[in-house]
Amino acid sequence: MDFIWVLFAFVCGLGVKMFNLPPLIGFLAAGFLLNFMGIRPAESLETLANLGITLMLFTIGLKLNIKDLLKREVWVGTGVHMLVWSSLLGALLIALGSLSLAYFAVLDWQTAALLGFALSFSSTVCIVKLLEEAGEMKTRHGKLAIGVLVMQDILAVLFLVLATGKTPSVYAFGLFALLWVKPLLKRLVQLSGHGELLPLTGFFLALGGYELFNLVGIKGDLGALVMGILMSNHVKAAELNKALMSFKDLFLIGFFLSIGFTALPDIQMVGLALLLCLLLPVKFLMFFFLFASLRLRGRTSYLAGLALSNFSEFGLIVVALCVESSWLSKEWLVILALAVSFSFILTSVIYRYAHSGYSRYQQLIKRYEKSRRLPEDVYQQPENAQVLVVGMGRVGKGAFLALRDVLGNKVWGMDADRDRIERQKSLNLQVILGDGEDADLWDNMDFSSVELILLALPSTEDIRHIHDQLRKAGYRAQLAAIARYEDERLELLRYGIDHVFNFYTEAGTGFAEESLLLLDKPA
Repeated sequence: MDFIWVLFAFVCGLGVKMFNLPPLIGFLAAGFLLNFMGIRPAESLETLANLGITLMLFTIGLKLNIKDLLKREVWVGTGVHMLVWSSLLGALLIALGSLSLAYFAVLDWQTAALLGFALSFSSTVCIVKLLEEAGEMKTRHGKLAIGVLVMQDILAVLFLVLATGKTPSVYAFGLFALLWVKPLLKRLVQLSGHGELLPLTGFFLALGGYELFNLVGIKGDLGALVMGILMSNHVKAAELNKALMSFKDLFLIGFFLSIGFTALPDIQMVGLALLLCLLLPVKFLMFFFLFASLRLRGRTSYLAGLALSNFSEFGLIVVALCVESSWLSKEWLVILALAVSFSFILTSVIYRYAHSGYSRYQQLIKRYEKSRRLPEDVYQQPENAQVLVVGMGRVGKGAFLALRDVLGNKVWGMDADRDRIERQKSLNLQVILGDGEDADLWDNMDFSSVELILLALPSTEDIRHIHDQLRKAGYRAQLAAIARYEDERLELLRYGIDHVFNFYTEAGTGFAEESLLLLDKPA
C-alpha cells in the first residue's frame, strides 16, 4: 500500500474518531478525497480490498452454524424481502421517470427492476464490522443478520451465473469432496500451533477456498465462506479468527478507499444518491415487520432490521453489468457508489444508538410482537441465584468456577452465544442463554435473591449500557465489571460500577495469591 493511502486513511479515520464516529466513515471520505485530488489507485489497492473481503467471509464462516441458515426466519425473510423490495422500488423508479427526473427518465421496467434488485442487498462488509465492534456477532439478532447476508450472497452467485451466462464447470460437483478432505484440513489447523503459523494457515484456507471455487466457475468469495464453515466447529476456530482479525481489518481499509475511486460525482448525482438513501427507513420497516410476522421478538426484529438497512457493494457489480450491456448510463455507477457510501455512514452512526433507541421506544416496538414466540426466544430464569456472571468467555468462566467453589449452586452464568451455552451445559455448568444488552430480559428477570452481578465483557460501552438497563429494571445490588486498561477502569468506576477489575494488571496479583498457598503445604 502506498504511503499516500496510509496517510489519508489515517488522518481521515482519526479525524472522524475525534467526533466519536466509526473510522470507516473516514476511510470512505479518504477515498473520495484522493480521487478528487487526481491520485489514481494502483492495482495493489484492489488486491488488498479483495483480500480483506475474502478474509472477512472466511472469518464469518468460522463463526457460522449451518443450522442457522436453515431457519425459516432466515430464508423466508431474505426471499420475501428481496422480492417485495425489488418490485416496489422498481415501480417507484418508473414513477420518478414519468416525472422526467434526470437519469430516471431513460429507465424501462427491466432496468428499474435491476436497480431495485441491486439495492435490495445489504452490505456484508459494513454490517459485520458494526456487529464485531459491538460484540454482537453471536447474539440472536447478530446471527439473524449474518444469516440473511449469507443467503443474499448465495442469491448473488445465482444472479451472476444467469446475468453473465457463465455456468459453473462440470468439475464444480467435485467440491463436495471437501467434506471428505475436512478432517485433513482440521488436522492442519491443529498442527499449526499458536504462533505465526496459525494466521498463515488461515490465509492458506481462505485463499485456497477462493481459488478452488473460482477455478470451477463459482464466485471465489463463496469458497472462502464455505471453507470457514467447514472449520467452524474446530476447537481452534475462535483462536484462528482472533489471529486473522488485525489482518482483515487492515486489508478492509483498502475496500473502503476503493469505493471513493469509482468515479467523481457532480451535485446532481449527490442529490440523487441522497434521494435513494431516503428509502432506507422503508427498507428497515420492511425487515422489521417481516421478522415480527415470523414470530421473532420485537427487539430482535428491530436490531436486525436496523443493521440490514443499508445498500451493498454488490449493487455496484449489478450496475456495472448493466452499464457493460448498455442498459444503463455510466453515471448510474457513480450514483450507486455514492448511495452505498452514504448508507454506510448512516448505518454506522445510527446503529451506535440502537440499544438506547430500543429502550426509548420499547413499548411501541413490543406492540408488534406475536403472542406466540419461537422456542429459542422464551426467557430463562436463574433460580435462587445469589451471583450472576454475564459473559461466559475465558474470564467469565474462570470467575464462575471460582465462585461456584464457594457458593455452590447459587452462582449462575449467562451468555448470548447459544453454542457456548450448550457446550457449558454439557459440562453440567449452571448457565442460561441471554443477551446482557436485552432490556426485555432484565425487565422480565427476578432480582429478589441476586446480590451481585459480574459483567465479564470486553466492551466498556456494552458494560455502561447494561448498567443503565439494570438500574432501569430496578436492580440496586452490587455490580462488578472487568477492564483491559487503567483508563477504562477509572471510566467505569466514575460511571457507577461498584468494582472494576483490571484483568491485565491484577491477574498477576491473583496468580501470586494462589501460588502462596503452596507455601502452606508440606514439601
